[in-house]
Order: sequence, then structure tokens, then C-alpha cells
Amino acid sequence: MATTPAQSPESTAPQPAPKVSKPGGMSRGMRETIESIAIALALAFLFKTFEAEAFVIPTGSMAPTLMGRHKDVVCPQCGYQYTSSASDETDEEGYEHHNPNRQVVACTCPLCRYTMPTQATDPAKEGNPNPSYSGDRIWVSKVPYQFGDPRRFDVIVFRFPERAGTYFIKRLIGLPEETLRIRHGDIFVKQPGGSEFQIVRKPPDKLKAIAQVVHDNDFVSQGLIDRGWPNRWEEWGLDENSYWQVSEDSRTYSIDGKQPGDSWIRYAHTVPSEENWYHDQWPPVFQPRPQLITDFYAFNTEVLRGEGQPHPFALGYHWVGDLMLDCELDVKCDQGAVLLDLVKGGKHFGCQIDVATGKATLSIEGLPSFAPTADTSIRGPGSYKVEFANADRELRLWIDGALVEFAVPTTYDELGNERPQSTPDDPGDLAPLGVGSRGAALEVRHLRVLRDIYYIAESRNRGGPISDFPSNSPLMSMNRRALADFFASPDKWERGGRNVFDSRQAVTFEMGPDQFFVLGDNSPASADARLWDEHFVHRDLLVGKALLVYWPHPLQLFIPGTNIGLGVIPNLPEMGLIR
Repeated sequence: MATTPAQSPESTAPQPAPKVSKPGGMSRGMRETIESIAIALALAFLFKTFEAEAFVIPTGSMAPTLMGRHKDVVCPQCGYQYTSSASDETDEEGYEHHNPNRQVVACTCPLCRYTMPTQATDPAKEGNPNPSYSGDRIWVSKVPYQFGDPRRFDVIVFRFPERAGTYFIKRLIGLPEETLRIRHGDIFVKQPGGSEFQIVRKPPDKLKAIAQVVHDNDFVSQGLIDRGWPNRWEEWGLDENSYWQVSEDSRTYSIDGKQPGDSWIRYAHTVPSEENWYHDQWPPVFQPRPQLITDFYAFNTEVLRGEGQPHPFALGYHWVGDLMLDCELDVKCDQGAVLLDLVKGGKHFGCQIDVATGKATLSIEGLPSFAPTADTSIRGPGSYKVEFANADRELRLWIDGALVEFAVPTTYDELGNERPQSTPDDPGDLAPLGVGSRGAALEVRHLRVLRDIYYIAESRNRGGPISDFPSNSPLMSMNRRALADFFASPDKWERGGRNVFDSRQAVTFEMGPDQFFVLGDNSPASADARLWDEHFVHRDLLVGKALLVYWPHPLQLFIPGTNIGLGVIPNLPEMGLIR
């Protein structure tokens, strides 16, 4: 992602009252004013040179961490607010194209997958079209790298190695003299003199900051409910009895704890297709079926005028097994246990929390020796925010925003679960998240499903969407309907006696002294070190560490139902430190 220095308005210092000066001389007030301006300019120059500088983000290669030119839209079907790229509306210098064919006219909701128009055909009659906004304005400090080395996962600004007059911003992934490998969405590093690659684990705050929302149960389309579309969270039991109660709006699930044994609700990724939205036939021609969760980015679903619908790559070519469950638990008893479950590659990763004592115990299917324990703040009745993640071969648990510290490491080694699994007895990766009760009375709400970044293993630009899969993979020629069908059909994951996911490639990069490797958070749409002729940034090209979004685009207010503006207000929620 290239960045552009922020432009500052000219100085408009007030002029002093006129004074009579000596012939051929200068008044004292005028001289002081000129000296003050000169000193201010000198200080500003020194501050910019040695301390900090402001930049504007032009593109979306670091989304969702940093936004380039984009549209903020609210889905008319489910009410979820999301962002879509509008960087195609600008040229390489960041200036707006006036060619109407460069206008972004549609984008797709990441939750309900409704493709909505963003340009009204007659704005005067249909209300204000969704405007495009410039990118985030950020503050970059030059001090950290003058006195210390960059740290892995810093967001850094640097001069583009192939065009030193251009600034780029990416996340620092590889350090000098390391050998770095990208494989199956994860980063692996071999240290100088080492013989084996070790997985790189994101710090907890970075993991949460860059996670992508897959589903938010507070934003369920009433239109889909009215048409009988299944809830993504449904009861999953061993018998035909129903123990969980679902609210009318499908947002809250409750159980009285009187059921025999364990009782679960599980998430199935049943997302509608464009045919489900634009055809009125019900039951639909294309029946709802659970799919694998993929590296879908709503930010990449922009459609330019004259195009029909988002490119198939926008659905994501890559199965993502590193997931996070986020919910609020209203515990209504002082006995029993809360159960959490995440699935990757057919293996179950569990967390059991004893309601009476608050003791949490982790587990991995097939590894009886893996049983880390920790005390949590859950003690009897009360409302608790719970987050449970399986990412980078490590299990993490947060209660009310605080990371739970376990007595022993919660990391694990290779388990052979790098391909999705599903059987008639266990849906596996087609139902990869669960919340359960073992004799505990609970109410579960604000359910969210999130996924980790999937770093795509590519080392050259093939002229199309980048992918782990070779160019002759059947996935690369599938249209949107065929791709959705593939991810919903376990029988199609095997072709010619070989699993399709086994054909994903790995790429390796070697760093020399003072060389750094950088990647964008929006991996499918980032022209980063993977694709450069020389896959590194030299230390001399580092500018500084991105610290703060000090001015995201302002919020523009309109009279409802019209395009009459009421002005703008600062977008305070989007200001903050860059993780």
C-alpha cells in the first residue's frame, strides 16, 4: 500500500498592527513576525525530519487495520455496517478519476452476502448515494527505529524499494537473516543457523485487532428469517429433544440446564448466494447448505460501473481454520459447566469452564495429555463476555476483555489437521464453532464468529487473483456458484485420489543482514514483499512506525431520505492507536 504525506494548510498567522518604521528599516513587530514564522518552519522541518510525520492511506492493502479510499455502507438487509474499497476511483497519485466507468457502484455484505448498489440512478429522487471517503490519516513516529530495531508485527512506513520516492505501509513479518515460509495461511520462520521452521504466533492484541468478522448474530436479516432461511446457530444434539430456546429475532439462545448430558448450539456457515437474493422462488432453487469459512473480504467486493457482480475471488479461494468465538454469557446458576468448541481440520479444540469455581480447562481431541487449566472471573450468576480463539497453533481465552493466563503453555505442534474434514457423524469444519451446557442454566447473546488472517503463499504476480493453488487448479476457473458449491461439498474435496487442499503451495524467502519482510493485512489485495522482484525492505528505507489514526474520514450527516447534507462531525470511534 502506497502512502502519501499529508498536506498541511498554509500558515495564516495574524499580522501585527502597523507601526512606523525608520526610513529604509523594518518595524520591530514585522521583524518579530518574520522571525517567528522562520523559527516555526525550521521546527516543523526538524520535527518532520527527525521525529514524526503524517501520512494518508490511499488503498486497502492494510484493511481492516487501516482504510484507504473506501465507502462506508450499511447493508439494507441485515443492518450491518461495513467498508468497501473505492481505491479504483483514483489514479496512482491518489487523485480522483472523473471517468464514470471507474465509479464503484456495488459491494457485498460480509454477513448476509447481499450485493447492494452504492450509486443511486437518480440521487435527487432516491436519496444520497453512498459517498467515497479518503483514507485514514495516520501519525508515524521516526523515533523508535533511531534507537532500536523494528519488532515483528509492527505496522511500518518505508520507501518502496522499486520506487524510492513512493511511501508504502505494511506489517513487518520477517526480520534480518531469517528464512521465512508462508504455508497454509500461517507464517513460519527459521532462525540463522537453525534447521527447522517454527510457526510465528501473533501477540494476543494483534490477533484481536486484525481478526475479520465472519458472522454477527446481532445482525440477522429479517427477510431471510421470514422466508425460512435457517439460522446459522442451531441446536445440535444426540436426540430429537429440544433443550435450547431461541428468541423470535434469532439473536438469543437460552437453556435451563435440566437436560441430560451435554447440549450444544453450533454454527453452520450457511450464506445466501446472489440467486437466493434476486430470485423470489421459495424454497430456493439453490438450497441453503453449510460451507467452509474462507478468506472472504467485503472490502474486496467492489464492483465498477459496467461490471455485473464481484469477481469470484471475492468469495475467497482459501479455507480458514483459525477461528475465534465471541459471545456474552448470562449465567443463571451456580453449578454445571459452560462448554466452548472450535474445529480445525476435523479436530475439536475445547474449553470447559466450571460455573461454580471459575476453573477453565482446555482440551484437544486425540491429545489426552493436553489439559491446561486456569482460574477465571466466572463465579456463579452474572453476565460475562467470553472470547475463545484457536490461531497460530495456540488456544487463547479472554473473559471480560482480559486474557486468561494458564498454568502451562496452550500451544501445540503439528496435528495433521491442515485440510478440512466432514463426515456424516461429525460435520467437522462445516460446523466449526459451538457453545454448550453441561447442567448449567445459560443465556447466550451477541454471538460473533471471527477468523484470522490467511496469508496467501504467492511469490509472483500471475496477472490475476493471487492464490495458494496452482494456476491449473480447478478452483481457479470456477464461477461464484461453482465455488460456493465446492466449499459445501466434501465429496468434491477429493479429486483423482488426492485432496484438493493438498495442492496448496508454500513459498520461502531468505532475508540477508538489514533486510525486512513485509505483508499487508488484506492478503488477497496487497502488493507486498511476496510479489516484488527483491522480496525485502532494506533498513535504510525504513521511515518509521505507524502509531495513531488521528483523523479517519469524518462522518457526513444527511436529512433522512434526501441528499441534503447537514455537515460533518469527527469520526471519534475510528481514532486510536494502530495495532
